[in-house]
Amino acid sequence: MHRPAPSRRGFLLATAGAGTALGLAAAGPAVAGTRSRPHPRPFGRYGSPAARPTPKTLYVDPHGRGDFTSVQAAVDAAAGDGWTLVLAPGTYRETVSVDASRTGATWIGASGDPRDAVIVFDNAAGTPRPDGSGTYGTSGSATTTVRADGFTARAITFANDWLRADQPGWTGTQAVAIKAMGDRSAFHDCRFLGHQDTLYADTRDLSLFARQYYERCHVEGDVDFVFGRATAVYEHCHFRTLVRPDLDAAPYGFVFAPSTAGANPRGYLVIRGRVSSEAPDGYYKLARPWVPSSDTTARPMLTVRETHLGAGIDAVAPYANMRDDSPWQEQRFAEYRNTGPGAAVTVPENRPRLTRAEAAAHTREAYLGDWRPYDRRPHHGRH
Repeated sequence: MHRPAPSRRGFLLATAGAGTALGLAAAGPAVAGTRSRPHPRPFGRYGSPAARPTPKTLYVDPHGRGDFTSVQAAVDAAAGDGWTLVLAPGTYRETVSVDASRTGATWIGASGDPRDAVIVFDNAAGTPRPDGSGTYGTSGSATTTVRADGFTARAITFANDWLRADQPGWTGTQAVAIKAMGDRSAFHDCRFLGHQDTLYADTRDLSLFARQYYERCHVEGDVDFVFGRATAVYEHCHFRTLVRPDLDAAPYGFVFAPSTAGANPRGYLVIRGRVSSEAPDGYYKLARPWVPSSDTTARPMLTVRETHLGAGIDAVAPYANMRDDSPWQEQRFAEYRNTGPGAAVTVPENRPRLTRAEAAAHTREAYLGDWRPYDRRPHHGRH
């Protein structure tokens, strides 16, 4: 049942055009590459450097037809609040960091298809820093880091294509695609590709309860690939678990690893989504709690409701411990009206479930409060 690991070249294989883009039903990891030829209308309906809809709109195109050829250069130029970056189709191989002062930013993939605008790099936690100061660590491995409040991304792929197969015996295999830390962070029709620790939905500070919203997004990986302490709602999202050619037995990994602060009444909410797998049946756990050494009072929280859990999830024991001194049963894990073979209740004590009355408190409205990003979503693109 173990397929060879894809090479980095295969992982980033560029498609010849939109018609050959990889479908989500295909086996193997989603590719992070994009078109090999320049698009004839790089910015679609979002204007151009010669026809800006607002003075705070900047254009990024790796082929040189925008204001900048790299995303980071555009971020550096967009100081202050309220800038929009329009990304032309292309692969942006770079790391990108948005500091806390650049609030209210919006990034848009111009084609409306997240497979066309890809931000990707290949640092891992164990990768040595060029200045010799040590390794990057988990947070430092992130391809994209967003500290600012009010960040919105539409139709973009965020990826980390570091592969274990390239570094056998490596320690520090966490490789983050994006670390989002700001309050009111919204991602619509985006893809997040990686293996371990793909999507780091976190906060800038332990005392901050940052709200995040992910809508119609595709997230894939193997170990703890959706993790962190944010208050995050994942609506109509697809989570895909990958094969582990380096392992001979289950479990291959864990979809969610929340680290919700004990004082935060709301952690991760997954609603009307689906979890699929290319791994053998039952080889993945749905979640395990992360109680980090930096916050030993954390009480990880995850509610999964009205979501289809495929056969890749271990229905008998869907939860596991990360550390024995923080058993999952003492955390805040719950389910409500899930479907699919991975949701079958065979051992009731292993499937904490909400009552109908309890479920009424686990909605996007309750989690996000006066922030309503789901009311302003344009229906374009696909993931």
